[in-house]
Amino acid sequence: MKHGDFTGLAEDYTKYRPDYAPSILRALTGLTGKPADKLDIADVGAGTGIWTRMMAGLNPQSIIAVEPNDDMRQQGKAHPDNGATSWLKGSGEETTLPSGSKDLLTMASSFHWVDFDKGTDEFIRVLKPGGHFVALWNPRFIEANPLLVEIEDYAKKLKGADIKRVSSGRSDFTETLLSRLETCGRFSEATYLESKHIIKFTPERYMGAWRSVNDMRVQLGAEKFSAFLDWVEDKISSVETIEATYLTRAWAARKPL
Repeated sequence: MKHGDFTGLAEDYTKYRPDYAPSILRALTGLTGKPADKLDIADVGAGTGIWTRMMAGLNPQSIIAVEPNDDMRQQGKAHPDNGATSWLKGSGEETTLPSGSKDLLTMASSFHWVDFDKGTDEFIRVLKPGGHFVALWNPRFIEANPLLVEIEDYAKKLKGADIKRVSSGRSDFTETLLSRLETCGRFSEATYLESKHIIKFTPERYMGAWRSVNDMRVQLGAEKFSAFLDWVEDKISSVETIEATYLTRAWAARKPL
């Protein structure tokens, strides 16, 4: 398995991964300056549509999901809450969307896989004047729960000190993202938002969320990742719920008028 390839993980991904903070969705909608039912929205790198479905709940004028992975896209299309969302095969660098067609274009937990310059050029092409590109992630705030810290430490023990959470919204990629959006010459302004929310996992859902992980699976390798899952399952065997705090972080950049 390669970094960023979720083939074979999509079913667990769509069933067990957590939602994003609803307050961030409300804030981003307000940032557009338009009523939700007047928005034309695209979610690029949509995966199985977790964030897409949250935006679809706003009942926008139109919403389309763009996803390169066939397995992920099929799971999204087949979800019972897919509603009026249309699905296309495409990537951050080549969305296949019409020029000047979207008020809001988002990438949820996926912008780190995209070439920054090619991707932002593409988003500027697709956005209407004054439209917004939003990159957001939903990393765990493990410091709020000692059990989660212990689990993360065990993964580091298996891999060693060089383990690096590539897809995390608290990774090196996001440290300079606001500055890059402000200085790349494509956007008129950039804004950062964050909000915490708590999700209570059943042990089944918690293990399912881990099974859907790509980056740690790749770094540990099949044998060590299997051992890690066995260790975690044993660790939580006597626990009814696992409380996890998530920190939704969003970077919004506006196309000039």
